[in-house]
Amino acid sequence: QLSSPAGEQACLHITHVHSKTKATLWGPLKELWETVDGAVLRRQQESVHLLDLQLKKNKPHFLSLFKNPPKSAEQREKVRKASTEGIAIQGQQGSRLLPEQLLTEAFILSDLFDIGELAALELLLAGEHQQPHFPGLTRGLVAVLLYWDGKLCVANSLRTLIQSRHGKTFTLDLSGELVALTTRFTDELMSQGLTKRILTLVSEISVTREFERLQKERGLGNEKHRKEVSDLIKECRQALADSLFSWTCQSPLTKDDTLAVIGHLETVTAQADGSLDSVNLALVMALLYCLDVSFVEQGTEDREDLLQALPLLTERQYVAAVHNRLMDGQPWKLPGLQAVCRLAWALSLRVLSQLPQGSALVEFTEADEALADQALLGDVFLFMKEGMLGCESFAQEEFYVRRLHSLITDFLALMPMKVKQLRNRADEDARLVHMSLQMDSELPSSVRKDLEHLMILIGEFYSKDTFGLELGLEFWCPTESLQHTSLQGSYLGMALQRPPHKQVVLSKFVRQMGDLLPSTLYISYLRMLKGLANGPQCAHYCFSLLKTNGATHSDNIQGVSGSPVSWEHFFHSLMLYHENLRRDLPNPDAAHYRHPPLRGITQRELEGLTSFLQLLTTIITWSENARLALCEHPQWTPVVVMLGLLQCSVPPVLKAEVLHCLAAFGKSPEIAASLWQSLEYTQILQTVRAPGQRQAAGIEVELNEIESSCEEYPLTRGFCHLISTLVESSLPVNLGAGLRVPGFQPYLNFLRDSVFLPFPTRAYRRPAEKWEVADSVLEVFHKLLRDYEPQPPDFVQEMVELQGEQVHADKPPGHSIMFHLLNDSPMLALCLSLLEEGVRQLDTYAPFPGKKHLESAVLHCLCLLDLTLQKEGVFMDLLRESQASLLVSPLEQLLQGVSPQTRRADHIVNIARYLYHSSSNPEAAFQSAKILRRIANYPNIQIRLVGDFTHDQAVSDKLMAGFVECLDNEEAEEGTEKGDDPQKKVARIRHETQIHILNLLITSLELKTPNLALYLLGYEVKKPVSSTNLQDPGVLGCLRSCLHAILSLLQRGTERRSGPVLTQQAPHLAELCYQVIYQLCACPNTSGPTMRYLRTSQDFLYSHLQHLPFILPSNQIAALSQMSWLMKTAAIELRVTSLNRQRSHTQRLVSLLLDDQPHTQHTADGESGIEEETRSVSGFLHFDTVSKVRRKLLSVLDAIDFSQDMPELLQLDFFERTQIEQVISNCEHVNEQGHTVCNIKLLHRVLVAEVNALQGMAAIGQRPLLMEEVNSILQQVVERNRVRRSLSAKRHALQSWRSLVETLLTACPADLIPADDRQLIIRDLLLDLHDKVLSEDAAGELMPIVAGAVFTLTAHLSQSVLSEQQQCVGLEASSGFASIANSALHLILRKLLDFILCTGGGYQRLRAHLYGSLLYYLQIAQKPEEPDTLQTAGKAMWERLTAPEDGFSKLQKENLAIIENYGKALMEVVCRDACDGHEISRMLALAVLDRILTIDRQNQWLVYICNSGYLRSVVESLRQDDTTLQNILTPQPPLLKPLYLYESKMALLTRVAKTGQGAVELLRCGVVAQLIECQVFDMVPDRDAHRVMRDPSGFIPSPMDRYRQILLPTLRLFQVILTSTTMNHHQGAAQVLQWLIVHADTIQSLLRCQDLSMGALQELSLLTGIISKTALPGIMLSSGMKGMKMSVQQHMQTLIAIFMIIHQFCIVSDLSGAVLCPQVCANIMEYCQTLLLQSSAQAQFSICLFSPSGSEPAGRDAGHLSSTLPSMTYSRAPSLALILYLLKNSAAEFFRFHQSHRQSLGKLQSLDQLPPEELKELCQGLVSGQGGVEKISSVQRSLLAKRRLVQLINNRAKLLALSFYIIETCLFVLWRHLEYYLLHCTPADPKDSLLPGLSLYRSRLMDRGLQASGGRGLGLSRVSQQDLDLLKSDMAAGFGEALQRKLLEVESLYSQVRSRYTFIQALVRRIRGLLRQTKS
Repeated sequence: QLSSPAGEQACLHITHVHSKTKATLWGPLKELWETVDGAVLRRQQESVHLLDLQLKKNKPHFLSLFKNPPKSAEQREKVRKASTEGIAIQGQQGSRLLPEQLLTEAFILSDLFDIGELAALELLLAGEHQQPHFPGLTRGLVAVLLYWDGKLCVANSLRTLIQSRHGKTFTLDLSGELVALTTRFTDELMSQGLTKRILTLVSEISVTREFERLQKERGLGNEKHRKEVSDLIKECRQALADSLFSWTCQSPLTKDDTLAVIGHLETVTAQADGSLDSVNLALVMALLYCLDVSFVEQGTEDREDLLQALPLLTERQYVAAVHNRLMDGQPWKLPGLQAVCRLAWALSLRVLSQLPQGSALVEFTEADEALADQALLGDVFLFMKEGMLGCESFAQEEFYVRRLHSLITDFLALMPMKVKQLRNRADEDARLVHMSLQMDSELPSSVRKDLEHLMILIGEFYSKDTFGLELGLEFWCPTESLQHTSLQGSYLGMALQRPPHKQVVLSKFVRQMGDLLPSTLYISYLRMLKGLANGPQCAHYCFSLLKTNGATHSDNIQGVSGSPVSWEHFFHSLMLYHENLRRDLPNPDAAHYRHPPLRGITQRELEGLTSFLQLLTTIITWSENARLALCEHPQWTPVVVMLGLLQCSVPPVLKAEVLHCLAAFGKSPEIAASLWQSLEYTQILQTVRAPGQRQAAGIEVELNEIESSCEEYPLTRGFCHLISTLVESSLPVNLGAGLRVPGFQPYLNFLRDSVFLPFPTRAYRRPAEKWEVADSVLEVFHKLLRDYEPQPPDFVQEMVELQGEQVHADKPPGHSIMFHLLNDSPMLALCLSLLEEGVRQLDTYAPFPGKKHLESAVLHCLCLLDLTLQKEGVFMDLLRESQASLLVSPLEQLLQGVSPQTRRADHIVNIARYLYHSSSNPEAAFQSAKILRRIANYPNIQIRLVGDFTHDQAVSDKLMAGFVECLDNEEAEEGTEKGDDPQKKVARIRHETQIHILNLLITSLELKTPNLALYLLGYEVKKPVSSTNLQDPGVLGCLRSCLHAILSLLQRGTERRSGPVLTQQAPHLAELCYQVIYQLCACPNTSGPTMRYLRTSQDFLYSHLQHLPFILPSNQIAALSQMSWLMKTAAIELRVTSLNRQRSHTQRLVSLLLDDQPHTQHTADGESGIEEETRSVSGFLHFDTVSKVRRKLLSVLDAIDFSQDMPELLQLDFFERTQIEQVISNCEHVNEQGHTVCNIKLLHRVLVAEVNALQGMAAIGQRPLLMEEVNSILQQVVERNRVRRSLSAKRHALQSWRSLVETLLTACPADLIPADDRQLIIRDLLLDLHDKVLSEDAAGELMPIVAGAVFTLTAHLSQSVLSEQQQCVGLEASSGFASIANSALHLILRKLLDFILCTGGGYQRLRAHLYGSLLYYLQIAQKPEEPDTLQTAGKAMWERLTAPEDGFSKLQKENLAIIENYGKALMEVVCRDACDGHEISRMLALAVLDRILTIDRQNQWLVYICNSGYLRSVVESLRQDDTTLQNILTPQPPLLKPLYLYESKMALLTRVAKTGQGAVELLRCGVVAQLIECQVFDMVPDRDAHRVMRDPSGFIPSPMDRYRQILLPTLRLFQVILTSTTMNHHQGAAQVLQWLIVHADTIQSLLRCQDLSMGALQELSLLTGIISKTALPGIMLSSGMKGMKMSVQQHMQTLIAIFMIIHQFCIVSDLSGAVLCPQVCANIMEYCQTLLLQSSAQAQFSICLFSPSGSEPAGRDAGHLSSTLPSMTYSRAPSLALILYLLKNSAAEFFRFHQSHRQSLGKLQSLDQLPPEELKELCQGLVSGQGGVEKISSVQRSLLAKRRLVQLINNRAKLLALSFYIIETCLFVLWRHLEYYLLHCTPADPKDSLLPGLSLYRSRLMDRGLQASGGRGLGLSRVSQQDLDLLKSDMAAGFGEALQRKLLEVESLYSQVRSRYTFIQALVRRIRGLLRQTKS
């Protein structure tokens, strides 16, 4: 049993029916057909159930086949009122008011088709809705199409259902359940009288009648509409007839039904040419299958069941009725048809008579002979040939062919006597004819030609083998040994089995007919053999038969002739003809050459020769053995004889046959090469002119003189065919060498100038021949250009020697064709006009002679243009390089030329118009799309094209419709296997067309507007693109554009669970569709309109994202790309909706991507209320009842396979690997997708050329092995390309995934994902990512993207945890940490560290991301800033020690434990990265070290970096940084990287220095020594010069700022070292002092600085801090006198300079600035205190730093003070008044700060009650930019306000501490000075001194100290008594009661925090005492 019959369905391709318009006569029927098609033909899953439902629903449509709903008065009334009262329409809610016009049309439609008024109305509305699919038609015309399409859907469904039945002829291999369902259903239909209904319909429906009705009511539109309607009607009739045929193939009809079919056939008439039409043919075949019993002979397993069901055997009445009906003498309208039926019946009776069951039917079976005789009298074989074979559809249906085959073979096998009679009769007739010819009397009238007709029928029937069945094999019985290997025939292979009887009989028939063949049958016998030789095995048998028939050579000599049907006889005669005719060869110059005497060959002989040549052609076409055997035969030399005949004067028809025969020989390359030489030698086409010859000879003359005058061109066509075959196998370079310039050029010139260019102007007796000529010559051009590759030698003018002189050599023919097509040549013009003619003819939709050849010619033209566009780049490049003088223009420019026919530049438009005919001409549409895509690469042409395409509205709509039709095509299929099935091939071509169109769109979208893509996708081309308003097709007159087509392609199947169909069926196409959509969304111009449309009309993204991930095991790469584009689009959508505050949209997508709860399908409103509530309650109680699902984002990640199988290395025996790798890399190029791939074809050419270049015998022997190796290299490279594409796809997918994740976390409003969910989501993503990337076989190429994603995710995790903690401060973090459990955090940390370690030595840049992630991670455990409430001192020490460990420190401890587990390996990696490599990685590694050292309480890391030398390495690198840092201070710095790196290093060193151990290590490594050597500190930039050089963006800091970035870290480091090394203080302080001394000048200048910017204050505060700390007793003395002198001098100046500042700059607004100023004061006061303390413990030996002047300057306020200070300060040492002033100021400040601190604390505690204005004000400090606060959500706002308040509180607390310290120090300094001056100081006379030594020392010290500074200072030895008295009175006044009370209050307020309770109190008391007492 055989596969299914072809039954092509041509329903209208309309996308899914929308529920809105279910017209009863179309919508449901379309659905029915889709279900039937899906279940039976496409074998979809779960379709049986759907089919069952549909069949139940639509049963009435089948029972009353094609019956329409009747009209009724009430319906009419209802419809009439619809314009006023409205009408309810099926499938829509409520009623609608309809316009009057519509109702009028509905009534017309109702009358036209005689259908109910409501049905007509629905049909019209459906037409209106479907209108966009039919551009150019009105709704009425569309309704006509839908009416017939509905009918066709029913007919097709019926046919398909019947085909699915189980039966005797074929099977579709469907499931038993389905077959049972369809069988049950169709049986019921049959029992209700289906056959008669079908027969009635077939006779009632006729295209002409329907057209007349439609014409009357103006129901026909343009040509296309007419064609579509007529096709639909024809298809309906055909489908109905096919249904009956399919039934009879499988199951018998009842008696009545059989008689009804016979009754119908009695009335059938033939078409004009005598053949049946396809519908009647189907019915005839149905009857033949009814009468068929031949299947009985086949021993299939269910034979018995089938016999039981056969009424021929079981029902006597059936046989009787049919027998009587056929024996009936009444002649039918077609006697031939009656004869066929009778013959079939006769054969059935003959079979029955041989069966045991047949004995009962003896009375009928005896009549078989009589019936057969009657059939023969009715010319049965003639009718079969003309009536049945003549029908076009006959060869398209395999089961017609099989039935006719069985009919013919049964006749020959079952009625051998009849055949014998025929033969005898023919012999008799032949004698009569022979006699009458000799007597010259007229032919006898009684001659019957039955046998001749039978032979011709056999010949015709078997020569068409559409399905490759090779049925003719039954006529050949293998006689020779059956072991022959090359022939695997039908019955070969089983060597000993005898062939079946039938085969023996048939082969005997073939042999006997050839014996003693009468001459009248000679030609028909040859024709029969030609048919039977059709096929590779048949040809071989036929060749053997003709070989064995011939007599041997010895017989010939004796004059014994062999059979006239043998090779011997044929070729012998052929030679004789040649001999005879050659003698008569006329002289070419003779005048009578034009009309040569045809005395050699009679008409009869001509026919005989033609038949023989055709037989020969068939055999050698199929059998290569025969070809070679005949060609090499020494006696026959067929090629030579035939070429000889071509030179003789024989009719062109015979010459044409000879040429076709030669072409068949030329199929073998071995023969082709010699054939070229013979062709050239015989000068068939004269290529060499003999000197003195007046005119041309050869084929050119025949064409111009004989064929043109006869208006028939067989010879020319034959010649083109021969050349076409020959150029395929070989193109001889040296053809004709020695006699002319060698090469192919003369042939090309002839074909171009004599055949192609004049073809349109010649006259043709048969119109079709015009296109045949064009087709055959264009085919040659196409082949030549296809095989041409431009090479550099083609452009060099080479010379050849010819008869002693040098002449120009010819170029390769492809070069010549290229040259003609790249110029405005007649050839190009003709090609273009041919294209125009073609599209004009196709637009008529009418059949015309030669249509097939015209289409083929057009296709060749399109291919020529495409090939030229493809090769012109290389061609032009080579031409330019060669500097030859050829002039060419690019083809894309020539195509913009003006067409001479239309006077418009419409060549490209004509090419594009072929897309409109894609349904009838898929190949032309494919080439057209290819050409357009090549042209689209040129931006300048695009703009012109948009103009051309939109210039004429009608053309524009048509072009758009063409593109849309190609994209919409539902028959397209993506196929990789190169099957021979023509349907598959067409489907693949349609698919490729879609691919080209999408690529055209993708290319165009990248170019500037306006471009083709925008026009095709329906955007505005004449207005700004962004103003487009996309609509559904048909809305507001919107045409259906490519965008709609792409969306409908993608949307198919999105509503089902299986997801978009396209992603599975055509993965590559889907990938491109998604890419187009992404590009539209990503391009700023098109983004707005596109996203609006996708969001509102289509809900596109949601419906596609819910089906992610797409899994395609067969095409992983495409699936990944589809997901990539979709995710990128989704990321854009999320960003846009978030920006536009479209919360619901964003929310839907976010929950779709992130939820881990299963989505419930949304039920109808109101149904689910109660259940939802109960479920949520139960869910709350048992929270594991709801199963969790995988988050969508994670399952997408699962779909990306991180492992990648790499191709193993090449194993080569002959080639050198390195060289091959070099060649491969030379052949690499970047393809359209941006992948670097190797060009396989180019590589193949290079390697084969290399193999061919080898010389010597060895090379020839090795050649097969070499080629094998070449093959393996190519396969390897193909695999490499695949791996690259695969990796690239994975990278792309991962990148898109990452951008989607990052968009979700960053761009979407934070409150869409609650914090706890957010952390869990990030946890899942992080763990999964790590699991994938840490697996053994993860590809390294993917790691960087993963690392980037990990970085982002960790950053978000950290932020999320921190913000959550800020929101819920005060909650005890007992259960772990925030929402994410500690265990999860630890897991993340472990994976992160594993990832860092697994990257090993390489991938340093990648680790930068991971270090960033680690830093973010460690930040989670950092305790946030807490407000300093100044209350903490209340807690006892014990309470603090026993307090429970908080979450932060616990997590930190656990983190550290995990990090320590990794031990040295991790330390090694981080330290190595910190010391070397890429700058960013180093900075981050340094930061990681810094962070770990902070938490590493055990100091393990510190010990490691000290011991392993990494610390020393970092320290020593500072010296190398010096020069780069100096460069950075230039006005235009090269790069700022070194600066940042330096800052990172210093930060790390500062961190190390914070522990005593670390500080000592640093000193040991010589960090200060390194810094002393750095000269960069001395390069202070000029302040004013660089004001101009400011970077406008503010990104690059000014030189001064850069200098501070270098200086401040160093100062901080010193400060930390000084603080940390308290025990070994001397060593540290000495070194730092050394640094101060070395850079003394710089420091002085900095201290003198007048600039009061933040930076300057920072410098001061740090410098004063360091100086105050280095001023220690041991240091000052040990540094030697010189150093001391310097330092003291510095110190004094420090003081002087700084006191100025302080009073100018006491209150600064900025927080950090506010701290800096008091900090400087505090440092100075500390310094004074240190100096005082270090000079002596008692007051009387103390150094005096302030002059004893207590009077304050005139003005009390700071403003006046600053103006008077400078003069005073520089003239003498500062006075004690300053200290007093500072004391008062600080006390006042203290109260101010204290007040502010209390307020802020109050605000913090009642944060919720603060008014919004205040909140805004607080936030403003942290948010930059105008209106920044407005955009922040309220939650965020309160968080920011809180953070700001904590900052304020802590800042004030710090200021309070500083003020308090300044007050204390001031009091101390004041007290020491007053004590000295008032108790111990001796007035100006030095003799009174108590201790001369000391005063001497002191005076010396003071002299050196003060005089050295220029003598401006006042020597303290000159204090007079008057000064002291004044001091005392001033001080008493200044230090009054009020101040004392204030100071004590300060202490009472603040001392709770500190443990020093009464320090101030004591000092105040002492000072008060000093001022009261009198000097003793």
